[in-house]
Amino acid sequence: MFSGAISVNLDNKGRLAIPTRYREPLSEGIVCTIGLYHSCLTLYSLSEWKCIEQQLATLSTIVEAERRIKRLLLGYATECLMDNSGRILLPPTLRTYAKLEKNTMFVGQSNKFEIWDETIWYQQISDDIAALPTDIESLSDNLKSLTI
Repeated sequence: MFSGAISVNLDNKGRLAIPTRYREPLSEGIVCTIGLYHSCLTLYSLSEWKCIEQQLATLSTIVEAERRIKRLLLGYATECLMDNSGRILLPPTLRTYAKLEKNTMFVGQSNKFEIWDETIWYQQISDDIAALPTDIESLSDNLKSLTI
Protein backbone atom coordinates (compact mmCIF):
# COMPACT_ATOMS: atom_id res chain seq x y z
CA MET A 1 0.00 0.00 0.00
CA PHE A 2 1.21 3.46 -0.88
CA SER A 3 1.07 6.26 1.66
CA GLY A 4 2.80 9.48 2.60
CA ALA A 5 3.33 12.88 1.00
CA ILE A 6 6.87 13.39 -0.28
CA SER A 7 8.32 16.52 -1.85
CA VAL A 8 10.06 15.64 -5.13
CA ASN A 9 11.68 17.97 -7.66
CA LEU A 10 10.87 17.75 -11.34
CA ASP A 11 13.99 18.34 -13.42
CA ASN A 12 14.11 20.63 -16.45
CA LYS A 13 13.55 17.65 -18.80
CA GLY A 14 10.33 16.65 -17.01
CA ARG A 15 11.83 13.73 -15.09
CA LEU A 16 10.62 12.85 -11.62
CA ALA A 17 12.56 10.62 -9.23
CA ILE A 18 10.38 7.91 -7.69
CA PRO A 19 11.06 7.84 -3.94
CA THR A 20 13.46 4.98 -3.20
CA ARG A 21 11.09 2.97 -1.00
CA TYR A 22 8.54 2.73 -3.85
CA ARG A 23 10.87 1.78 -6.69
CA GLU A 24 10.65 -1.97 -6.12
CA PRO A 25 6.82 -2.14 -5.97
CA LEU A 26 6.71 -0.06 -9.17
CA SER A 27 9.50 -1.91 -10.98
CA GLU A 28 6.96 -4.04 -12.92
CA GLY A 29 5.93 -0.92 -14.80
CA ILE A 30 4.16 2.39 -14.27
CA VAL A 31 1.18 4.04 -15.93
CA CYS A 32 0.44 7.71 -15.39
CA THR A 33 -2.78 9.49 -16.32
CA ILE A 34 -4.73 12.55 -15.22
CA GLY A 35 -6.68 13.00 -12.02
CA LEU A 36 -10.31 13.40 -12.99
CA TYR A 37 -11.45 15.90 -10.39
CA HIS A 38 -8.29 17.85 -9.61
CA SER A 39 -5.27 19.25 -11.42
CA CYS A 40 -3.03 16.35 -10.51
CA LEU A 41 -1.75 13.16 -12.08
CA THR A 42 -2.39 9.60 -10.93
CA LEU A 43 0.36 7.04 -11.10
CA TYR A 44 -0.39 3.30 -10.97
CA SER A 45 1.66 0.13 -10.97
CA LEU A 46 1.17 -1.71 -14.25
CA SER A 47 -0.81 -4.51 -12.57
CA GLU A 48 -3.15 -2.02 -10.86
CA TRP A 49 -3.63 -0.15 -14.13
CA LYS A 50 -4.59 -3.34 -15.95
CA CYS A 51 -7.44 -3.83 -13.45
CA ILE A 52 -8.60 -0.26 -14.04
CA GLU A 53 -8.30 -0.69 -17.79
CA GLN A 54 -10.55 -3.75 -17.61
CA GLN A 55 -13.14 -1.73 -15.69
CA LEU A 56 -12.92 1.09 -18.21
CA ALA A 57 -13.44 -1.38 -21.06
CA THR A 58 -16.87 -2.20 -19.63
CA LEU A 59 -18.02 1.43 -19.80
CA SER A 60 -20.46 2.41 -22.50
CA THR A 61 -19.45 4.42 -25.54
CA ILE A 62 -23.03 5.68 -25.77
CA VAL A 63 -23.56 7.00 -22.22
CA GLU A 64 -21.96 10.44 -22.33
CA ALA A 65 -20.44 10.53 -18.81
CA GLU A 66 -18.92 7.05 -19.25
CA ARG A 67 -17.53 7.94 -22.66
CA ARG A 68 -15.94 11.11 -21.29
CA ILE A 69 -14.28 9.37 -18.35
CA LYS A 70 -13.01 6.62 -20.63
CA ARG A 71 -11.68 9.19 -23.13
CA LEU A 72 -9.89 11.19 -20.45
CA LEU A 73 -8.32 8.37 -18.47
CA LEU A 74 -7.31 6.22 -21.42
CA GLY A 75 -6.47 9.15 -23.67
CA TYR A 76 -3.94 10.55 -21.22
CA ALA A 77 -2.64 7.18 -19.96
CA THR A 78 1.07 6.86 -20.59
CA GLU A 79 3.37 4.02 -19.68
CA CYS A 80 6.41 5.53 -17.98
CA LEU A 81 9.66 3.62 -17.89
CA MET A 82 11.83 3.96 -14.81
CA ASP A 83 15.49 4.58 -15.66
CA ASN A 84 18.47 3.23 -13.71
CA SER A 85 18.32 6.27 -11.42
CA GLY A 86 14.67 5.59 -10.52
CA ARG A 87 13.32 8.47 -12.59
CA ILE A 88 10.34 8.58 -14.92
CA LEU A 89 9.75 11.05 -17.72
CA LEU A 90 6.38 12.77 -17.48
CA PRO A 91 5.18 13.82 -20.96
CA PRO A 92 4.55 17.54 -21.54
CA THR A 93 0.78 16.96 -21.95
CA LEU A 94 0.57 15.46 -18.45
CA ARG A 95 2.81 18.13 -16.91
CA THR A 96 0.69 20.87 -18.49
CA TYR A 97 -2.59 19.32 -17.31
CA ALA A 98 -1.36 19.13 -13.70
CA LYS A 99 0.41 22.53 -13.87
CA LEU A 100 3.60 20.87 -12.69
CA GLU A 101 6.60 23.08 -12.13
CA LYS A 102 9.82 22.21 -10.34
CA ASN A 103 8.40 21.53 -6.87
CA THR A 104 5.97 18.61 -6.79
CA MET A 105 4.35 16.38 -4.21
CA PHE A 106 4.25 12.58 -4.56
CA VAL A 107 1.21 11.52 -2.51
CA GLY A 108 0.33 7.91 -1.65
CA GLN A 109 -3.34 6.94 -1.99
CA SER A 110 -3.31 3.23 -1.09
CA ASN A 111 -3.37 1.66 -4.58
CA LYS A 112 -1.91 4.63 -6.48
CA PHE A 113 0.00 7.87 -6.17
CA GLU A 114 -1.08 11.37 -6.97
CA ILE A 115 1.45 13.84 -8.32
CA TRP A 116 0.66 17.47 -7.51
CA ASP A 117 2.27 20.83 -8.05
CA GLU A 118 3.44 21.65 -4.52
CA THR A 119 1.57 24.98 -4.26
CA ILE A 120 -1.67 23.46 -5.54
CA TRP A 121 -1.23 20.50 -3.15
CA TYR A 122 -0.97 22.71 -0.06
CA GLN A 123 -3.99 24.73 -1.16
CA GLN A 124 -5.95 21.50 -1.71
CA ILE A 125 -5.05 20.28 1.78
CA SER A 126 -6.25 23.58 3.26
CA ASP A 127 -9.49 23.32 1.27
CA ASP A 128 -9.98 19.68 2.36
CA ILE A 129 -9.50 20.52 6.02
CA ALA A 130 -11.87 23.49 5.80
CA ALA A 131 -14.51 21.31 4.10
CA LEU A 132 -14.48 18.55 6.72
CA PRO A 133 -17.90 18.09 8.31
CA THR A 134 -18.13 19.18 11.91
CA ASP A 135 -21.14 17.11 12.91
CA ILE A 136 -21.43 13.34 12.81
CA GLU A 137 -24.89 13.38 11.18
CA SER A 138 -23.46 14.79 7.95
CA LEU A 139 -20.90 11.98 7.59
CA SER A 140 -21.41 9.17 5.11
CA ASP A 141 -21.96 5.68 6.53
CA ASN A 142 -18.42 4.74 5.46
CA LEU A 143 -16.97 7.66 7.44
CA LYS A 144 -19.14 6.95 10.46
CA SER A 145 -17.73 3.43 10.68
CA LEU A 146 -14.10 4.49 10.14
CA THR A 147 -12.01 3.94 13.24
CA ILE A 148 -8.76 5.87 13.30
